[in-house]
Amino acid sequence: MSEAGAAVGAQATFVEKDIVTWDALEVLVKQLAEQVGREHDVLLAITRGGLVPAGMLAYLLGHRDILVAAVAYYDDSGQPGEQPAFLQFPADPLLHGKRVLIVDEVWDTGTTIEAVVERVRLAGGEPTTAVLHFKPQRSKVASVPDHHVVSTDAWVVYPFKYGR
Repeated sequence: MSEAGAAVGAQATFVEKDIVTWDALEVLVKQLAEQVGREHDVLLAITRGGLVPAGMLAYLLGHRDILVAAVAYYDDSGQPGEQPAFLQFPADPLLHGKRVLIVDEVWDTGTTIEAVVERVRLAGGEPTTAVLHFKPQRSKVASVPDHHVVSTDAWVVYPFKYGR
């Protein structure tokens, strides 16, 4: 589902929005699960957006070992900071020698997930990235997601963010 429209001053600017319902989210996560398979030792959810998809993915893949990387890059109004700030990150022994599936809802600039990938590598883990939506036109990093379901330029609104 898409909708457009936002007026800025006297000039109209249209921003395409992809409104994701709970039913659509379920379909997207199932498609992502089919892509990533079960070849991972641990899931690493990036907060806040990756928590819900990671939890759903964990059920589908039979994972109980879920770690959390609390990373702040965007503020509540959607503006990026200078660089991602790690508020919480798993201890190295939890990642060392593990195949780590890093889950987030969207790859926008890629800055946050790339920083998490680097931290996992430094800890001795083998990272694989998985997102629901990939925005190739907005990405500012050389890498791309290992797994994604949808490529888009739209502003994606997830059901767990409707209250904003």
